[in-house]
Amino acid sequence: MNVTYFLFFLFILFGTLIITYWAAQKEKTTRQFYAMSGSLSGIQNGLAIAGDFMSAASFLGITGSIALKGFDGLIYALGFTASFLVLLFLVAEPVRHIGQYTVADVIYTRFPCNNIRLFVSLSTILISILYMIPQLVAAGLVIQLLLHVHYHISVVIIGVLMVLYVVFGGMMAASWVQIVKTILLLSGVFLIVLIILSRFRWDFFSLVDQVSEKSPLAAHFFLPGQLFRHPLEALSLNFTLLLGTAGLPHILVRFYTVKNQLLVRQSVISASWFIGLFYFMILILGFGTVAVVGVEHLKAIDPSGNLAAPLLAHALGGDFLTAFISAIAFATILAVVTGLVVTSTTSFAYDIYNHIFKKGDAKETEQLRVAKIAAIVIGVIAIALSLNLKQLNVTFLVSLTFSVAASIILPVLVLTLYWKRFNRYGVFCGMGAGMITSIVAVIFGPMLMSQPLFPLKNPGIVTIPIGFLGAIFGTFCFEKHEEDIPFQEFEILSQTGISVKKMVR
Repeated sequence: MNVTYFLFFLFILFGTLIITYWAAQKEKTTRQFYAMSGSLSGIQNGLAIAGDFMSAASFLGITGSIALKGFDGLIYALGFTASFLVLLFLVAEPVRHIGQYTVADVIYTRFPCNNIRLFVSLSTILISILYMIPQLVAAGLVIQLLLHVHYHISVVIIGVLMVLYVVFGGMMAASWVQIVKTILLLSGVFLIVLIILSRFRWDFFSLVDQVSEKSPLAAHFFLPGQLFRHPLEALSLNFTLLLGTAGLPHILVRFYTVKNQLLVRQSVISASWFIGLFYFMILILGFGTVAVVGVEHLKAIDPSGNLAAPLLAHALGGDFLTAFISAIAFATILAVVTGLVVTSTTSFAYDIYNHIFKKGDAKETEQLRVAKIAAIVIGVIAIALSLNLKQLNVTFLVSLTFSVAASIILPVLVLTLYWKRFNRYGVFCGMGAGMITSIVAVIFGPMLMSQPLFPLKNPGIVTIPIGFLGAIFGTFCFEKHEEDIPFQEFEILSQTGISVKKMVR
């Protein structure tokens, strides 16, 4: 075991544990545990959103995808960045105006039905677990490479840590770990970019020429078609990534950690800048991997490409830079999985336990206890599912989660916010259609079958429209329920945050 690597990992570990200990002293109420009592500023929340979004799959997986597949690997970076426009213009502020802690709050406000709250909550937990898996896979690979700890043990270590952070620190610990992680990640990646450009005398086009010469793809490196042979596959991925962010529960709940809609806007805009800068630098890291490390060397060590960034750091700066970058990747994983566990446990404790089991009368101490138990259970499930997925590129696993989120959550969320005729039956039909088609497309798709019945690895271009069509079909087939909130009243609340009932009073 390399001592330098070990010391850097210990530094990150103790730093995050100190943050968790500090947060644990402040977590006295459910509002603090679930949403930090809305105490973050816009810039702080933007950093936290970026920390939630810039996952290890992005840092490790996209760098490898660009190095191995050229232009097609860049599609991930472009799609992830552009997705924040949809989030900003369609859902961010209405979600903050309507909900209190969870996505289920938003839909339940218009359609007060416990079955809807249960369905949305279970979907939130499913999506969160699916997103945890690639983070744990990436963690296992990084720790295995650097500390020579067995992959399975590495995954378990990360899983235990993420549960500890949530159990003792809640959203406050998750948020500050994410903020610190974002600052470290942007600083570390920027440092590598500077070293790469300095090797090529600060001439970006000289780097591009080296990539064309050294990549096995040669001139085709900058042309589409290396990762996705069929244009429909690339289109489906772009479509999925563009819409997927607006359906990710762990991103949506971050808008409850600020006090008003102005700070929501600042959060999304600042997060977009941080994320856009990050993915631009990741492009240069991908180029640098080809020019400095070499594609054949990368494939020999890790055919999936997930270890491109640590290998590039080693080639540029030896053990010290490798340890620094790998420790940042470690912090990235901890930050993202902690946010995911907080989201899923909040949904279980607040939506399922408090509102469904206890009819809204659960004491705060009960909710906090249930949330912590749920964190342990969800963590165990995520660890178990991650142990046998070592060979898959983690970027693909993330895009798959985006597809599921955009097929299940996004259609009903958008139609709830903007379609007057929409009703509760449309919610059930839309979420059911999106969930079933997503699962079927994955099970019978090329990732799991040698002779697939469904041709696309990225099924979003089929499953997302089906989610919308299912919601529309359910709405037209059934009449509006008498308990549903009038759309005009709901629209005023969603766009202004002002309740019509309070205005009347």
